[in-house]
Amino acid sequence: MSLIEVKVPDIGDFENVPVIEILVKPGDSVKADDPLLSLESDKATMEVPSPADGKVARVVVKVGDKVSEGSLLLTLEPGEQSVPAPSVLDQQEPEPEKSPTSPAGKTTAADVRPLAKGPLPPPIDFGGVLASPSVRRLARELDIDLAKLTGSGDKGRITKDDVKTALSGSRGAGTRQAGPVTGTGIPDIPAVDFAKFGPVETKPLPRIKRLSGPHLHRSWLNVPHVTHSDEADITELEAFRKDLDAKGKAKGYRVTMLAFLMKASVAALKAQPELNASLAPARDALIYKRYFHIGIAVDTPDGLVVPVVRDVDKKGIIELCQELGAISKKARDGKLTATEMQGGTFTISSLGGIGGTAFTPIVNAPEVAILGVVRSQMKPVWDGKAFQPRLMLPLSVSYDHRVIDGALAARFCRQLAGVLEDVRVLVL
Repeated sequence: MSLIEVKVPDIGDFENVPVIEILVKPGDSVKADDPLLSLESDKATMEVPSPADGKVARVVVKVGDKVSEGSLLLTLEPGEQSVPAPSVLDQQEPEPEKSPTSPAGKTTAADVRPLAKGPLPPPIDFGGVLASPSVRRLARELDIDLAKLTGSGDKGRITKDDVKTALSGSRGAGTRQAGPVTGTGIPDIPAVDFAKFGPVETKPLPRIKRLSGPHLHRSWLNVPHVTHSDEADITELEAFRKDLDAKGKAKGYRVTMLAFLMKASVAALKAQPELNASLAPARDALIYKRYFHIGIAVDTPDGLVVPVVRDVDKKGIIELCQELGAISKKARDGKLTATEMQGGTFTISSLGGIGGTAFTPIVNAPEVAILGVVRSQMKPVWDGKAFQPRLMLPLSVSYDHRVIDGALAARFCRQLAGVLEDVRVLVL
């Protein structure tokens, strides 16, 4: 019987990714989807699952080896071995490194770690502690708080030995400390002992906010942000949407305003292609993208992430609604892959389900513009003879002023509003 070769799967645009943990040894029996080893790049951590039931014949790599997509990791003898199903505690969790994000802490593309299949982990998730899934599982089983340990591994990573040492009571009293980012030329905010003034409680930042912070800071410091606001009359569009939604419910999907915003954005981007571009690395040229991949902010239990819907210009409203439903569920279940969050050309952040009147979304560099929308409101609008009740949708477009000037941004918003006010132009 021929051996099964287990190779590095698609891990996005990363190469020479180090092996940080090997979870099996020759002779171990595994089932399909059991974790075999863990990989980590600067921006992603993942466990490589077993492709089939079998027994580990040979492990080709060792901890510290660097591998790329297609590299051989180990070989399996196929078989029908009976082993326990993997615990939900084996799920992968992201580590705190740089991550491109959009406004309000959204995380995009390659910089969110793909989560393994299964339900969300138990309440104890140790925040943004640097530790592999198996180390986290061991800590939960032994009731050890990883947030209080000092890691002895590379970059302060907590190892199994650190957990076992903590259990024996022989570890040092040191705790993990996240030092301030330095070298920016900007003075740090002075530290304050708030406990001097009253009771306090310290909780680790959720891991997605740990990921999003550095990118938000970098984008805000490097991109000269300007926000242009406008309104679109969506009275007729909302009636049309409700009609489509009523029909869609019977077929198992919902029709949301977001799908119309995506299609309208593409129409406006085609009319004003500078907003679908990026500055060249030397900042002496503009790279125009002839594809339209739209990033969509999705609210999850751990924060906002931004999956990318590809080729929006080639898809209809119903197809987009069905895809949005599926990808939003994957985001909430923590099952998005790195590939599903890469390649965006323009981002939409919608707070319409919550409220607000306007906001300044942070440009998701290297994109040069981002659309923010909030809840629509019924307003009296003068039609030349009398005030009429009209449903108005606020639009906020933030842009990189190095690429886009105010007049161009205003034309883009008017183009966008015009499409929303008469969606028939989408079929012309």
